[in-house]
Amino acid sequence: MRSNRAVPRAGAAMAAALPVLAGALAFGVPAAHAAGGPARDALAGTRPAWATAEADRGATPDGARVSARVYLAGRDAAGLAAYARAVSDPGSPSYGEYLSAQQARARFGATSAQVAAVKAWLTSAGLKVTSVTPRYLAVSGDVAAAEKAFGTQLHDYAKGAGTYRAPSAAATVPAGLDGAVLTVTGLDNAPHRASAKDQLPPPDAVFRNAGPFSSYYGSTVAHTLPSAYGTKIPYAVQGYTGRQLRAAYGAGGYTGKGVRVAVTDAYASPTIARDAALYAKKHGDAAWKSGQLTQVLPGNYTRTEECSAAGWYGEETLDIEAVHALAPAAQVTYVGAASCYDDDLLDSLGKVVDNHLADIVSNSWGDVEANQTPDLAAAYDQVFQLGAVEGIGFYFSSGDDGDEVANTGTKQVDTPANSAWVTAVGGTSLAVGKGDRYLWETGWGTLKATLSADGSAWTDFPGAFNSGAGGGTSRTVAAPYYQRGVVPKALATANSAAGNRVVPDISAIADPNTGFRVGQTQTFPDGSQRYSEYRIGGTSLAAPVIAGVQALAQQARGGAIGFANPAIYARYGSAAYHDVTDRPTGAAGLAVARVDYVNGYDGAEGLTTSVRSLGEDSSLSAVRGYDDVTGVGTPARDYVPSFRRR
Repeated sequence: MRSNRAVPRAGAAMAAALPVLAGALAFGVPAAHAAGGPARDALAGTRPAWATAEADRGATPDGARVSARVYLAGRDAAGLAAYARAVSDPGSPSYGEYLSAQQARARFGATSAQVAAVKAWLTSAGLKVTSVTPRYLAVSGDVAAAEKAFGTQLHDYAKGAGTYRAPSAAATVPAGLDGAVLTVTGLDNAPHRASAKDQLPPPDAVFRNAGPFSSYYGSTVAHTLPSAYGTKIPYAVQGYTGRQLRAAYGAGGYTGKGVRVAVTDAYASPTIARDAALYAKKHGDAAWKSGQLTQVLPGNYTRTEECSAAGWYGEETLDIEAVHALAPAAQVTYVGAASCYDDDLLDSLGKVVDNHLADIVSNSWGDVEANQTPDLAAAYDQVFQLGAVEGIGFYFSSGDDGDEVANTGTKQVDTPANSAWVTAVGGTSLAVGKGDRYLWETGWGTLKATLSADGSAWTDFPGAFNSGAGGGTSRTVAAPYYQRGVVPKALATANSAAGNRVVPDISAIADPNTGFRVGQTQTFPDGSQRYSEYRIGGTSLAAPVIAGVQALAQQARGGAIGFANPAIYARYGSAAYHDVTDRPTGAAGLAVARVDYVNGYDGAEGLTTSVRSLGEDSSLSAVRGYDDVTGVGTPARDYVPSFRRR
């Protein structure tokens, strides 16, 4: 299960030395002078694609309110991209020569003169500057002031069932600012709709799994149920533990000691410290030490109903318990966003970079690429590049809906996983056998068929597509250099003859049917709140698992790995990886039996039994070598020690 944000997401990239946008150097960088009047520079990508003439419903009233962010380009945007590449590439003489947060700001951040000039321009137009940060200025005012400041008219446009404000042409800024502005966000207001609240809701309603279970893959066979693919199948595992996952992914004696990992999600579980401590105790993980788990939280929370705030508690719980299970000695910092919207999630990422809170950042959230906007893409990738020069790596889940056709009707990847500056984490179905022995993995892709009323057959076997690891070829992000020679040409050129970014980069356990057990305080039907456990999966699991493995690898290296993709691809084809395929055992098909409570909690309303086929990910396939389900593969026994300094 992977939470999606309630707002369209950014997903292209801003880079000069590492091009990631087809046909352009960078979205959001001032590119052309507007005709007539004082010279102005256009901010490409600030007019959304849905703001068409056909959808135009007329000018937005001058008195309507606007809140926006003006992101600062810094003093050397091209130099930032070039340095981010150099320090991340094992083949570069500058590899590993990271800067501190202070050094990064001094070298690439906006100057005080640039900030003052931008502030003066905004206030002279009638906008109020409400906050100034190292990366942006927040402003508010009416439409008339925003139109004066950004040199464009704001109109209302039909979009889906709603009508939203957007610029009728790309926003512009005075040429005299000399490239100080990266982009502006907030001129369009889709799909803001709910009122704000400052208080977090109680824990979500309880969810539990029904049995029978397997304790390891294949330990309990469903002899009384119909066969699948010509054989009796096992029941789904109750949920793997940290011990089993550490064995599967080659943790050895490494624990993540001395490594700092951050987790970003929206909101904050009020019971996380107690839940994580109890979970570790129950499952034999090392006890949390005093100060090992810290939280960096906003002063207020907003859009709690719109974003289903309580649903994010499980995301945070999964991420933190999974990181600790894989890397029990790592320091973990949870950085909660005030909402599930871009501005707030960007703030949480920015806090990690501005204060260098960690070297490894796990992010279990995303949206489809079609919802990306170039203005936000530039803002996201600036944060990722600043992180790279500081030795910080960002890991994003690749999605839970396969090629997204069943979900959106269009084949596409997810974002920010599509960014060339992050590590996209795909998903697998994992078989861990008796004695914690790694057996095999498939690409995560599930077909579901239910048991017939008389129990004699599976209806419509093998059933319809249910879920699977996100992956595929980006339509907007050009092929990064580190994928060349590894990603098959047919994948890279699927959407462009010049080649595009392919997702994911690496993968780990994600299938909920071979998932991870978590422990969380939940709200029971009688209103009580108490600790309970359940099995969970999704690339929300894969991302923190890889973050935990990277913490082990960083310990082995004796220093930060930073943006890991160049190093990950440099190990392609070696014993560092399990090369995952969809038919690892040679059988006609693989499946598990699963029994669930109809009401999600107990047997009062009955049970439902289904067969879940493994390795059937929409149009995506896990094959030998690189593929768009599992990337280069999953960490094997040699992965962690391969990062040791030679």
